Amino acid sequence: MTNYRDLDIYKISFNLFLRTHPFSLKLPKYELYELGSQLRRSSDSVITNIVEGYGRRSYKNDFIKFLVYSEASSLETINHLEKILALYAELCKEAEELVKEYNLLGGKIHSFTEYVRSSWRS
Repeated sequence: MTNYRDLDIYKISFNLFLRTHPFSLKLPKYELYELGSQLRRSSDSVITNIVEGYGRRSYKNDFIKFLVYSEASSLETINHLEKILALYAELCKEAEELVKEYNLLGGKIHSFTEYVRSSWRS
């Protein structure tokens, strides 16, 4: 691994962000700056925390802390998508697929965090 771009969790989260951002723009105009903005920010936070944590990888505990933040942001993103599922039936198919993929990503982030916790050399 030469940089954060080599991490599967980064690649997956970046791809999901690129799908989540335009999805959020399908919300009604009055939601674009409320729920839409929250969804975009939490989705971006998943990636950003992976990158920032990797930048602090020399400090194992900092790396772990930012990976935990990333997993939490993934859960937050799922929560926003669940609100969309409850409110906007016309967006359900795409939102359900994103929820499924963020759930898988959260598991991968958690597994990677446990790997760092047990095996990472700072």
